[in-house]
Amino acid sequence: MSKQPELSEKLYDVLAEDEDTRVCKDIPESACNDQPQAFLYHLLALTLTKLGDSLVSARLVLPWLLSSLGAPGAFIAALVPLRESLALLPQLFVAQRMRQQPVRKWFWVAGSIGQAAALVLMVMGVLTLTGAALGWMIIGALIFFSLSRGVCSVAIKDVQGKTVSKTRRGRLSGLAAASAGLLSVIVALAVILVPRFFEVSGDALLFVALLGSAACLWAIAAGVYARVPEVPGATSGGGNGIVEALKSLRLVYTDKQFGKFVLTRALLVSSAFAIPYLVVIVERSGDGALTSLGSMMLASGLAGLLAGRFWGKWSDKASHHVMAAAALLSVLVMVAGLLLYMFAAQWLAQGVIAALLIFVAAVAHQGARVGRKTYLIDMADQDNRAQLTAVSNTLIGLVLLSGILLGTLEQLAGVEAVLGFLIVAGLLAALRALRLPQVT
Repeated sequence: MSKQPELSEKLYDVLAEDEDTRVCKDIPESACNDQPQAFLYHLLALTLTKLGDSLVSARLVLPWLLSSLGAPGAFIAALVPLRESLALLPQLFVAQRMRQQPVRKWFWVAGSIGQAAALVLMVMGVLTLTGAALGWMIIGALIFFSLSRGVCSVAIKDVQGKTVSKTRRGRLSGLAAASAGLLSVIVALAVILVPRFFEVSGDALLFVALLGSAACLWAIAAGVYARVPEVPGATSGGGNGIVEALKSLRLVYTDKQFGKFVLTRALLVSSAFAIPYLVVIVERSGDGALTSLGSMMLASGLAGLLAGRFWGKWSDKASHHVMAAAALLSVLVMVAGLLLYMFAAQWLAQGVIAALLIFVAAVAHQGARVGRKTYLIDMADQDNRAQLTAVSNTLIGLVLLSGILLGTLEQLAGVEAVLGFLIVAGLLAALRALRLPQVT
């Protein structure tokens, strides 16, 4: 046996806590021996792309970019709905095409290269454009980025389901989140400290560095993922037309367990929408320091670093309980933030309290993501995993797109009404998650 397999197996045993016997549940027997290599390549690729996500966040970095470089507000308002929904809505049609290919990792590789190319376009826009022209460039590149991301999302769940065993998939997601969180903390500290000790010639240089670094991360991740040892999968049931894709939507009501999961996941979206509205009430309470780019990146990075592995290990035991706990944690944070905003805004203006709210909200969102990803992969099997992933993501894309209506609700009734609505949705998500059957 070569040194590389020996090293990968030792690393796998430590990271996946698989010292005694090799766990090979719900993966082909031929993939069992290659599981250490598959686990490590997945971990490295996910770490790189999760770090990239923190560098080009549509909730934080891109709005900051457009605002500081003079783009109209309409472009800023479109960032999150486009980024989230376009990464999900086309997946049902992508899955039908993917189903025809026995080896699907190349879809993830192509999608990562597409994301890197989109970020290069953003860099070109920052270097050459300002105002509305920059806004159009960023939006166009973001659309391409999000569509490429959707291809990766379908592919990775299918490939991971064929190469990484049950009871180890949550650990994988948690480790990747923690590793990326650590690196994000380092980057955030650099963003905070570098301007204090060195002269930085304008915001454009910072954004070029962030976007360019993220593009490199996705390009490297594509090369890493190409080495995942994937066994060929089933190709029956594939299609290439809209009719086949729309037929798949019937799974929501013909597969009762899957339908209940989709409803739960739709309600869990409240944890994602909570974060920007918590930032809004902090800003309105007068705490300008927390809203600095570096501070927000730091809070997000710490959440991934400290909570990722915890959520991952728990998900391998009971991922539906993780979803419930994350939803309740998000509700508690929203209730606390809302009460402070209404009755003690001066406390919310304190940096420590505001930072704690944002941090805990990010921890809750991290748990919701890890829990629902692990549940879906474990609930599905090798024959229907890509299809269920695509149906779920397409429907959730519609829910995310409808999040634009929360802006209308805020204009009509205030941010208090939005948070109240999200609190109710979070409570319902927790109750629905607890009623889901065990799949691990």
